[in-house]
Amino acid sequence: MTNSDGIKIPLLKCVIFIVDWTKAQVVTDIFEQEKVRFHFISKGRGTARSDILDILGIGSTEKAVIICLEQDIGVPVLLKEVAKKLGLHNPGAGIAFTLPLSGINQPILQVFKTSIEKNFNISIEKEVEKVSTETKFDLIVSVVNQGYSDEFMTVAREAGATGGTVINARGIAHQGPVKFFGISVQDEKEIITILATREKKALIMQAVSQAFGINTKAGGIIFSLPVDGVAGLDLK
Repeated sequence: MTNSDGIKIPLLKCVIFIVDWTKAQVVTDIFEQEKVRFHFISKGRGTARSDILDILGIGSTEKAVIICLEQDIGVPVLLKEVAKKLGLHNPGAGIAFTLPLSGINQPILQVFKTSIEKNFNISIEKEVEKVSTETKFDLIVSVVNQGYSDEFMTVAREAGATGGTVINARGIAHQGPVKFFGISVQDEKEIITILATREKKALIMQAVSQAFGINTKAGGIIFSLPVDGVAGLDLK
């Protein structure tokens, strides 16, 4: 893609990895190896029930949610390296998926422009295992008041969800509790992300919206984003 001046504009992707917290360093080491310029890490937790964890002998569901920006041409190499090191083809090893960007600020874009040719050559020299690019997945993002995530996931699973990740957050657009259309808004929030097949998305969103929507005590805001690539997950 080029702009009006004939200058190449890199096609960028937002790549998200969700792995065990203890494996976060493995991913960031690969980022350094592949010269990924921008990445951010947040701590989340898995949504497996405690009885399942006991059966599996797992004591914690702490997750690392790692977000990075990468050129489209370099994404397959990045995903292949992470999948190889973490064994993403094995159940429970983690997932990775990509989201398209609709815009980015100019200074960040300029950083990527300077390395278009280098990354193009690297991608040719390396054997690349393509990630699935069929657009059959969506990322359901729900922001609810703190304390509702377990009940939320119970309803989501009944509607077809296979799992999710919870990230603690808080609103910063105001000072103290406020009312939005007459509804009290709490500061402390839980962000629940669910990767679902497009066929199941509507059923899941409808179920959780009815039980935890903006007019309920959970005060949920629920939306979905298109996913254009996924690795480490089988949702057949």
